[in-house]
Amino acid sequence: MAPIASDLPEEQRKQLCGLLGGNVELTLLYKASVHGYDASAFHQRCDRQGPTLLVAYNRSGYIFGGYASVDYAQSGREITDEKAFLFSIRDGTPIQFNICNARLDDAGGPNFDQKLYFCHNNQPVVYYKREKFYVPFNTEKLYGNDTELTECEVYKVNQTLQVSFKEKPWRDILWTPKRREELMVLIRNHKPLISSVSRVRILMIGPVGAGKSSFFNSINSVFMGHVTNKAMSGSAGTSLTTQFRTYPVKDGRERKPLPFVLCDTMGLEEQSGAGLDIDDISSILQGLIPDRYKFNPKAPFQPDEKKASRPASLQEKIHCVVYVIDATKISLMSDQLEEKLRSVRSQLNSVAIPQMVLMTKVDETCPHVQNDLENIYASSYIKMKVQEVSSRLGVPVSCVLPVKNYSQDLELELKCDVLLLNAIQQMLRFADDYLDDVDTI
Repeated sequence: MAPIASDLPEEQRKQLCGLLGGNVELTLLYKASVHGYDASAFHQRCDRQGPTLLVAYNRSGYIFGGYASVDYAQSGREITDEKAFLFSIRDGTPIQFNICNARLDDAGGPNFDQKLYFCHNNQPVVYYKREKFYVPFNTEKLYGNDTELTECEVYKVNQTLQVSFKEKPWRDILWTPKRREELMVLIRNHKPLISSVSRVRILMIGPVGAGKSSFFNSINSVFMGHVTNKAMSGSAGTSLTTQFRTYPVKDGRERKPLPFVLCDTMGLEEQSGAGLDIDDISSILQGLIPDRYKFNPKAPFQPDEKKASRPASLQEKIHCVVYVIDATKISLMSDQLEEKLRSVRSQLNSVAIPQMVLMTKVDETCPHVQNDLENIYASSYIKMKVQEVSSRLGVPVSCVLPVKNYSQDLELELKCDVLLLNAIQQMLRFADDYLDDVDTI
């Protein structure tokens, strides 16, 4: 089937890309004259697509619309989008209208500021809800007060990257089979600093769909010698992990246990009463929650009296915490989720547990890395994302490690293995730092 043609003239496309920062590409998702002006058609094609640009046309010659940096999801919540803006083009020069956009993310048509509605009531019209003391923009300048639409299009906004590989990579790494084998030997032979701890316990925390379970599957794959899928993983609106799971990793066909355990948790969600309860994290850290305990988002874990009266051993406690963050969604992270992560970090700081960040799906956020994973530490865009997640979570840049999980691959790949093994080596070092501190108390 032939691709659907865009009505946006090339000159105006360039102007809109300029408003968005220049280094962007626009991909047509929805065209009302083809897919229908009803809200369901819009949501079917535009939900969960990341940043979008809506472009509308009327008979008066106006090309106008708005940019939304937070994706549509029909969550029913009010979404604050500080980067949103409206625009209008007529007779050449585009005009940008900055708005304090708190749109309602419902099942209706696209709206901006809960004042300006496109395809209102499933019709080819734009509707402005006037309020006496609220005038964020001039409708005459925006669309000439001509509310009849001749077309309405929605584009996915993709960052295009200009990355120089002539400069020295910002981190050094060896991409050789020898280095992969060296890392595997170091991990196999690792011995925790305290003899009473046979295997360090690493807790993975992160939003729904960030790749916690997939990371375990990936590490397990490296040591098994082929891609495995032991832990349930995938893409869903709510957490696929509903239990607390402790995953020992075993080495090859001999199944010899490696000196670490990856602990998986329910995903963090924005809303209160959904996803992992913050209070449960304290119980996990103390080693009170048993393997396969099913989380209840509305009620934190309550240990039985016998268990509560006996403090957990150091072997049962958590020795390192890893935040797993999706690189493609860092800029879209809501204030509520960011606040939850900061609350977790504050809780961990109070008990001096070392923390690091795994930044997953790096190949999906940078085309140069997608073409060759070796470009990861030469990519200025990946470096910018590392700095962004460092700033948002309050962790040092040196504690943020970009990785690629085995989520679509059928065979192992050298460079992917090296990144994953480097991450595990850092986790073991962090756990040793914690055990060293405990040993000196």
